[in-house]
Amino acid sequence: MIKGRLLAVRDLMLSFGDDSPVLNKISFDVGHGEIIGLVGESGSGKSVTSLSIMKLLPKKAKLSGSIKFDGYDLTPLNDKAMQSVRGKQISMIFQEPMSSLNPSHRCGHQVREAILIHQDVTKEEAKAKVLSLFEDVLLPDIERIYNSYPHELSGGQLQRVMISMAIANYPKLLIADEPTTALDVTVQKNIVDLLHSIRDKYGSSIIFISHDLGVVKSIADKVIVMQQGNIVESGEVSQVFDNPTHPYTKGLLACRPPLDHRLKRLPTVQDFLLKSEHEVNTYLKSLDYSFDKWSADYNKLSQHQTLLSVSKLNKWYPTKTSWLGKPSEYFKAVKDVSFEIKRGEILGLVGESGSGKTTCGRSLLRLVEPTSGEITFDGKNILTLPKEELRKLRKDFQIIFQDPYSSLNPRMKVGEAIMEPMTIHSLYGSKKQRKEKVIELLETVELKADYFDRYPHQFSGGQRQRICIARTLSMNPKFIVCDESVSALDVSVQAQILNLLLDLKDKFDLSYLFISHDISVIKFLCDNVMVMKDGEIVEKASSEEIYNNPKEHYTQRLIEAIYK
Repeated sequence: MIKGRLLAVRDLMLSFGDDSPVLNKISFDVGHGEIIGLVGESGSGKSVTSLSIMKLLPKKAKLSGSIKFDGYDLTPLNDKAMQSVRGKQISMIFQEPMSSLNPSHRCGHQVREAILIHQDVTKEEAKAKVLSLFEDVLLPDIERIYNSYPHELSGGQLQRVMISMAIANYPKLLIADEPTTALDVTVQKNIVDLLHSIRDKYGSSIIFISHDLGVVKSIADKVIVMQQGNIVESGEVSQVFDNPTHPYTKGLLACRPPLDHRLKRLPTVQDFLLKSEHEVNTYLKSLDYSFDKWSADYNKLSQHQTLLSVSKLNKWYPTKTSWLGKPSEYFKAVKDVSFEIKRGEILGLVGESGSGKTTCGRSLLRLVEPTSGEITFDGKNILTLPKEELRKLRKDFQIIFQDPYSSLNPRMKVGEAIMEPMTIHSLYGSKKQRKEKVIELLETVELKADYFDRYPHQFSGGQRQRICIARTLSMNPKFIVCDESVSALDVSVQAQILNLLLDLKDKFDLSYLFISHDISVIKFLCDNVMVMKDGEIVEKASSEEIYNNPKEHYTQRLIEAIYK
């Protein structure tokens, strides 16, 4: 299928102003009909490589080298000349569809516009093409989707709309920048299958950028590994994944939570870069967590006291009202959910988007007021507590949200953000003592004391999540809800955060409700797992039992969708 070279990148260098280069003489080829996987951590240069090909760089960018596409050199082309290339010959699927689509325009109209710009067709013909594209990407109820605004669609549906827009003019090269990040495993699999079908149907070449090595292995013909603006390894997928030669590649592969065995903690990329091969092998053996040892620890956990007990929890949202204004129909987001969490336990909650996971987690903290049920925390029914008593108790149960950037006030220094809840709850005697505690917490989550006076934008995603964890710990909580708190992080950073959560659990005797759509993470971290579908718990068992012997068809489908 792969015939000749479509894209040839040679000695590409990119810098911004006088800074050191963010791309350092990188060279690679993409063949006709070929899928290239581009992997590496945040800051490795993956996305700026794709933006360089599209010539979507700020004015201060200095680009050198050559980018030859279908025989033509794109490097000297100005923005006006590139407009005939972008969207028609080279298209891009961006990572975040919600921010890539105009919120004030209907989805169908935005895809139609992309067709009208590059094709000589009427509006009616363009609409027919859009509806046909929506069918190609397996969107349901295409007329409704066409007339919907972005906020009215799910993440998976939005990503399919973006893919429709990207393939609307049958491009020769499709660049997919993290198109499956933070999506459910089932939606993720659908998107990957869809990209394969696009390659087969239209003959498009694809550059697939991701930090999820399992997904890259399943979709790509060849893989390029980037680190700090350099290509450190490249080759056929089977060669690179089965016999990696560079320590960085070995580290990326090793820090994914394994499915075939258990580890006490995850190795990190730094372990491979800072240790000799012999030291790495010895270290990896020390991380093994035998099933017998895990079983013994799991049985001990059953003897612990119950910290949180939930009985018949419901959360309903009115969808229709009578002429008197009283609700007549409801959307039942959480239905009769019951479970317990022991002291020191990590309970996993897994399910697809819209299953009710987040609503359930927020209901426990009364961030969302439950419709009915009982929530007993440390012997107190928090649904009947007066507001003042609930406020005092609230410091004992905390939440770590999915997006650390939107969880932090961009105008507040991180030290002040961590200190703020201490001040509200009158913890510690003075501002000086609170500042000392903040510095202690920063060091606990492996950040430096002098980060106290920096702002959130000065940190990476992984560092911001550590700051959010430090703020959560400032209350000395007993229980923490982790709501998709590692889903959008690089696999290497994810390993560091998961190890940190385990260390903090042991140090502070914490219990977690860990909400995720990633079963490999759930299996590594959690003692017990609940599977949620349409607001109900459909299965609950130990993490080993759930993965190895799932009873429900829905659970089996979630596990089958994992890229191993």
